Amino acid sequence: MTASIDPVPGDWQRVSPKYVVVDFVGHIVSSLVLAAAATVPFGITQNPWWLIAPAAVLVIGIVVAAFIPRRVRSIGYRLRDDDLVFRRGIMFLRVVAVPYGRMQLVDINRGPIARGFGLSELKLVTAAAASHITIPGLPEADAEHLRDRLVELAESRRAGL
Repeated sequence: MTASIDPVPGDWQRVSPKYVVVDFVGHIVSSLVLAAAATVPFGITQNPWWLIAPAAVLVIGIVVAAFIPRRVRSIGYRLRDDDLVFRRGIMFLRVVAVPYGRMQLVDINRGPIARGFGLSELKLVTAAAASHITIPGLPEADAEHLRDRLVELAESRRAGL
């Protein structure tokens, strides 16, 4: 990571490496459903040129799947004195700082695949739509501890307003 985009020197908290499998399974299922839907024109017309669409969907799905491990490694968060900083992305890096006093909701979600791996996602909501963030791939205990810590920090910061 370049020093110019890194807002605070130090270590970022990373998501669980098991999240690679969860993201990969979700991506494969989505790609297969999209490829099946892309075969509908061929089923209607029986024109072999329509088989290019599902083949293209599968090729794009494979290329995107190859980047999943790197994309998951790029996800990180850091608790600072006054805010939580979240980053994700490879080519298009997104760095969001959410002040504790602006947090309105801290929610934990567990999908069926993630739950099988003992993972959760933590969702932070503020009044500003641009600062909504979701931290995926957190172990369940870490997600609950982080939620409680963020709620505690948010309550203490709002009390000072």
